[in-house]
Amino acid sequence: MVSLLGQDDLTALARGYALLGSGGGGPTTMLELMLGGSAAWPIDVVDPSALDPATPCLGVAFVGSTMLLSERMPGADPFGPLIAAVERWLGHEVPAVCSLEGGGMNGLAPLTLAGTHIVVDADCTGRAVPGLDQMSLFVDRVPGIVVACDTGAGGVALVEAARAIDVERVVRAAIIQAGGAGCAVFAGFTVGDLREHAISGHLAHALDLGRAFVAASGRPLAELADALGAQLVAEGRILSVSALADDPHVSAVEIAGAGGTVHRVITRSETLAVVSDGQVVAAAPTVIVVVDAISREVLEVTELSLARNVAVFAIPAPAWWIASPGRVEHVRPSAYGLAELDVA
Repeated sequence: MVSLLGQDDLTALARGYALLGSGGGGPTTMLELMLGGSAAWPIDVVDPSALDPATPCLGVAFVGSTMLLSERMPGADPFGPLIAAVERWLGHEVPAVCSLEGGGMNGLAPLTLAGTHIVVDADCTGRAVPGLDQMSLFVDRVPGIVVACDTGAGGVALVEAARAIDVERVVRAAIIQAGGAGCAVFAGFTVGDLREHAISGHLAHALDLGRAFVAASGRPLAELADALGAQLVAEGRILSVSALADDPHVSAVEIAGAGGTVHRVITRSETLAVVSDGQVVAAAPTVIVVVDAISREVLEVTELSLARNVAVFAIPAPAWWIASPGRVEHVRPSAYGLAELDVA
């Protein structure tokens, strides 16, 4: 549990969220730079159980192309107009903020509001995911959720829909209109909702992972895996990267392992599965992380290139996804059209 987050924790926290990005979620560098000059340090981080359950809360995230975000830096208050829109819609202020996607850059996003909001240690995915409809609040069908997003030129769109997929499609269309990258704010829920319908303590988990990674990154790969509480599922040299014929958004990364073992890492916007000699050895929602075996850099799926020596770790998925029937179906490979890669 984290009660006070110091500026010297930022690097470790960012590495933890990079690991939980599972090859996606966007690089954390932009948010590290934004937060590095913040006057809000140290930041109080509050467990959901420590607040009145009726406290209104919101979640914030960057949406769209992370490449465009790195080229077009957001302003000093990127979520401000969206928060104002949801507060006008709801008719009251929302004093608390949590993370929507606790993997990659969005894990750090709520900390940008630490000067004005209570930062709640709860997250709505526990790892990077591609769709807004995969947020835990939608998976558990929490009623009354509203979502605001950028539309470009200072415009704001607000969506309240009964179906999660409608929110995903409308917000995605608005972000395309905005130029392919922008911000989103979820609201209409409370801290009490987070206790049951989100992953409490996720920031603390990311910080622990990041500290372990920083401390053990120079050790042998098996020892690094142990420090992360992970399994080393593959190690070797990338021989090929090829898109699947029936889905060009899915790639198979072939790795030549020890003793002639052939590993295939299956990726989309995140890493979805690892297949070794034809057998699935890890699959989402397990957090599958590919690391450069030499530099120990945590790699995005776009950085998996020919002749690179890599190691692949499997970090256990947040227990929330398997704590209630039906949840895991939203994050297994079959949710991406790859049913043959599901792990029983």
